[in-house]
Amino acid sequence: MGAVLKLFDSVLFVFFLVHALAPPLISAQLLLPQTLFPNIFIHLKNKYITHSGDYLMADLPPFFVGLLWLELLLQWPLTLLNLYAIPTSKSWLHTTCLIYGVSLFSAMAAIAAELIGSQRASGILLTIYFPFLAVGVLAMLRGLLPRCNKATTTGHGAGPSIATKKKA
Repeated sequence: MGAVLKLFDSVLFVFFLVHALAPPLISAQLLLPQTLFPNIFIHLKNKYITHSGDYLMADLPPFFVGLLWLELLLQWPLTLLNLYAIPTSKSWLHTTCLIYGVSLFSAMAAIAAELIGSQRASGILLTIYFPFLAVGVLAMLRGLLPRCNKATTTGHGAGPSIATKKKA
């Protein structure tokens, strides 16, 4: 089980590292005045929209604006917490991963329904958005997997084993 957790943590850490930068630099441009951002980030966002055909970012339907606020106000802070919790092995990583995973998966389910239902999404756009569904599932699984404690991996329950107990 420990190897699976390390694999999940490694994949999630790389994702969280990338996701720590994207929302405040790219997604926030869709919600806040353009004057707050350097021209290089505005150019990067516009190039992405043109290259991918991301009509959600170009048209900004109201549901998508709501999901962007969810990303900035809930998911992004959880991303930063998880970036801290993974290398430091914090006990609350399960909780923050579960919250993040459910939030991301729910948002991506709505976006996937729009992309498929509208039939406006290019293949590039689908390949950009769909991996986020998988990351949401991975984060939820990471939050639901049992904790690996060295004291409980022996199968004797919590606490020291009989061999390590102090004799009176």
